[in-house]
Amino acid sequence: MRITLDQMVDILKAAAESSRLRILSLIARGDLTVSDITEILNQSQPRVSRHLKLLMEAGLVERYQEGSWAFFRISDDEDVREFVQGIVSRVRQNDAQVERDLERLHAVKQRRQERASAYFSRNAASWDELRKMHAPDKAVEDALITAIGNKPFQSMLDLGTGTGRLLELFAPLYRRGIGIDLSREMLAVARANLDRAGVSHAQVRQGDIYAPPLERDSFDLITMHQVLHYLDEPGQAIREAARLIRPAGRLVIVDFAPHTLEFLREEHAHIRLGFSDQQIAEWFEEAGLDLETAKAFEPRHAADAALTVKLWLGRDRRLLIADQPPNVLQGEAV
Repeated sequence: MRITLDQMVDILKAAAESSRLRILSLIARGDLTVSDITEILNQSQPRVSRHLKLLMEAGLVERYQEGSWAFFRISDDEDVREFVQGIVSRVRQNDAQVERDLERLHAVKQRRQERASAYFSRNAASWDELRKMHAPDKAVEDALITAIGNKPFQSMLDLGTGTGRLLELFAPLYRRGIGIDLSREMLAVARANLDRAGVSHAQVRQGDIYAPPLERDSFDLITMHQVLHYLDEPGQAIREAARLIRPAGRLVIVDFAPHTLEFLREEHAHIRLGFSDQQIAEWFEEAGLDLETAKAFEPRHAADAALTVKLWLGRDRRLLIADQPPNVLQGEAV
């Protein structure tokens, strides 16, 4: 971290206290509420809140609201995250206090998973009905992996993250992942799934896809999986996503090709009945993206009530243009 001496002293003072170091160790493994931390540390809520306030003032921890709940996470600043991970990783995992904290953390996450499973079970029949109408999820996921490749990158954003599946799928590639969704119930499912998969370098947050609470030019990869057909203004969502992409970064959309299954509007809240390649290309163009890939996945069964899944990959063109040789750019200007 390239900061002043006084700033470093403040940061070290904030971290150099037993309870606060325990809190950092816990939050480094996933976002937690005050109630979660209070239960794990077996301390009063005012005392825990005081520790969190000091950690926030030092810039180590951030707070975000999700309905009536407030969650705490390690700062989004990459240098801060590396600093905290470096401290936490040097604490012995077989320390008696650490072992007790991790046991209680496991219990907290186990309850999350039970609540998420209950919600998932209540809606499973509806989701299974839709899955039968289109290509298997594995075929789409395999194509996503091929399209993205195996080169590591810094950051990923999954808009409309749902169950958090894409954050889990690409976890080996990114250093920091964020998922955004409006539904608190789906966020609970995503947290449980990421916990179960051992993905601690991704967090999910409540947020509006039209106004993600994130800084522009922050992500190398942004995904929108089966999201656009729920939106009144898909083009606006694409433009907002493009604003967050770093130069030469990528936006991947998975959704349905145009269809005429009107019952999906009434029974599954679909607003748009699929998208054509031309429409996606126009929206990409408006957002400053080049459409590089358009791939179709035919339904598993030929039937009247069947859906073709599409995968579109767009790339931010800023760095690509900057990389052109000077004579090429001059020729185009002429």
